[in-house]
Amino acid sequence: MFSRLIARLPFLLALLAFAAGEGRGASFFRDEDEHVKASLVAAEASVQPGRAFTVALKLEHAAGWHTYWKYPGTGLPTTLKWDLPPGWTAGDIQWPTPENIVDAKGAITGNGYTGTLYLPVTLTPPKDLKAGESVTLRAKADWLMCEKECVPGGANVSVTLPVKTEEPVQTKEGDGINYVRRRLPGAHFPDYFPEDSVQQLGKWEMQATRSGNTVTLRIANPKFVSPPPIEPWFFDDKDFIGYDKPQIFREEKTGAYAFELTLSTSADAAAKRLTGVLGAKTDWFPPWFGVNQNGLVVDVPITVLAAPAAPLPAGGLMSTLALALLGGLILNLMPCVFPVLGIKILGFVHQSGADRRKVVRHGLVFTTGVLLSFWALAGALAALRAGGEQLGWGFQLQSPAFVFALAAVMLVFALNLSGVFEFGLGATAVGGSLQTKQGYAGSFFTGVLATVVATPCSAPFLAPALGAALALPTGQSFLVFTAIGVGLSAPYLLLSIFPGAVKKLPRSGAWMETFKQFMAFPLYATVGALVWVLVGQVDAEAQLNAILGLTVVALATWAYGRLARAPSTGSGQAGSRRVRFGIVAGAALLAAGAWVGWPQRAAIEWEPWSAERVAALQKEGRPVYVDFTARWCATCQTNKKIVFHDAEVLRAVRDKKVALLRADWTNRDEAITAELARWGRAAVPFNLVYLPGMAEPKVLPEVLTPGIVIEALGK
Repeated sequence: MFSRLIARLPFLLALLAFAAGEGRGASFFRDEDEHVKASLVAAEASVQPGRAFTVALKLEHAAGWHTYWKYPGTGLPTTLKWDLPPGWTAGDIQWPTPENIVDAKGAITGNGYTGTLYLPVTLTPPKDLKAGESVTLRAKADWLMCEKECVPGGANVSVTLPVKTEEPVQTKEGDGINYVRRRLPGAHFPDYFPEDSVQQLGKWEMQATRSGNTVTLRIANPKFVSPPPIEPWFFDDKDFIGYDKPQIFREEKTGAYAFELTLSTSADAAAKRLTGVLGAKTDWFPPWFGVNQNGLVVDVPITVLAAPAAPLPAGGLMSTLALALLGGLILNLMPCVFPVLGIKILGFVHQSGADRRKVVRHGLVFTTGVLLSFWALAGALAALRAGGEQLGWGFQLQSPAFVFALAAVMLVFALNLSGVFEFGLGATAVGGSLQTKQGYAGSFFTGVLATVVATPCSAPFLAPALGAALALPTGQSFLVFTAIGVGLSAPYLLLSIFPGAVKKLPRSGAWMETFKQFMAFPLYATVGALVWVLVGQVDAEAQLNAILGLTVVALATWAYGRLARAPSTGSGQAGSRRVRFGIVAGAALLAAGAWVGWPQRAAIEWEPWSAERVAALQKEGRPVYVDFTARWCATCQTNKKIVFHDAEVLRAVRDKKVALLRADWTNRDEAITAELARWGRAAVPFNLVYLPGMAEPKVLPEVLTPGIVIEALGK
């Protein structure tokens, strides 16, 4: 990043010089410049009402000087700011294929142009132009021109054309403009080509793969064979490929051309597509094709290839497995694991003195749950890694939905330990009674849950083993995960195998209920920690929804606990109905809690409010909606839930390009307080709508509906 800043220093100094000149009231730019001469030229000699036509910014560079492409690498691209008569529209600059700009030492310093350059733009006049009149089209052109030094340049350019109804004739500049347009990357083929011929002959097949910091682009046209291009070069337009990095070009045996490209130092690691222009000194089509294009548009998905993993030698593998086993053992003492394993400890205490074979089976089932969970985790990591994802230990906790679901499960466990409810006979496995057949499922599930909550922890000795597991070949990676699972489950497996150790545990008794309720509090702390993680992943509204959702989950367990137990007195039929009602009510409330709290992406994005931002948006002519709100304001939250989740409101905001500003008064803010006082308000909610052309905003009522907001935004 520092090297890129140094590379841009000349351009920054030039811009500062320009700004200083403007501050003194002097004009830094000249309409005529000795290094780059600019003019606005038209391809046709007249304008027809409603008919689009092409003009171009013509830049004539002095020898040794250059200007820049839309993605310059370094430097700044050329820009045009139009001053057109009412009713006219201007398209974007149509950029010809650029060239590498090199310094005296042969190093690439950017992407740009030399010599005579045409930058075409399509203009569309209104349909009500009157024939016989003339029209003057003006624009302000700005560029950065460089030789050994860089200097900002600019000019006010214009062209005057008559308005006629007859077909236009080409100007003397038309040949140059149309030649450039025909050679534009992705330009249309000549009219004499049938559409099916264009699709069949002119389509290049492209694919891009990535391995580490190298992207390989392969292109081929199966319909014809042409000589290899001379000095081909890929010009990236997203700062993904390093503009100054070497590019390796080769012709493969299949007839395809391959380009090995190196990522830039500031590349987006999550980029999914490769976009830009593939240029060359020669044309990409054979002479008989009749199309002279030296640039191909590239826009292809990137397939990420897994880096080949090197297997460890036998000695290195054994030491890694030993570290994994030791790390798994120590995981039992980690605060994220121990609360869950308290459930298993209670199970062993309850089993003390029971049939030895049953105890051993529970230990084996618990170990199976741990191992299968670790294998599933290893398989998921291997599959995602093969798809190119960059993952680490605990990657699933990067998903807000997973974090919320895990918090809900942990909350249910904690409430069970607190005695809010007891699982029925068909689900005794989860809670504590491990003496029935269903208890084996409880041992298995406890092993699964222990693995799930272990993933955020990195116990001593575990970090190097995990690092190796994430980089090793799949087979060895599975061995490392197996060793971690064995280490995690070993204490409980040993307790179940050796009955003498089990018998030394305290006998079951009244103390177990106290211990069980005490173990609920570490689980509550775990729920709090998970909510803290979730707060860092979602917006404020989703945070509130998650807390409310967990509250409804707690209500579901309470309703189940109160209603799903058959009364000690009364008819069996009435008790059975009460149990069924409790189960249905609990399930319905549990589903409602999940629906309320499930994290979702925000439907709209809010900007922080400031008076300066409002003024800037009004100057742009955009509608502005300002929401003065606070987290402790219940009416504010209700308004947002009702209004900004409504499909019609969201459509109106999108269609009208409404800027949404939020003045958050949760904490004391003098600027917000002063703004509220300016409107005679001392409380929230308070909502304003600024519409273009209106001197004063609309003040909305405190309680909002979708209809009120839609009406305020205007039809």
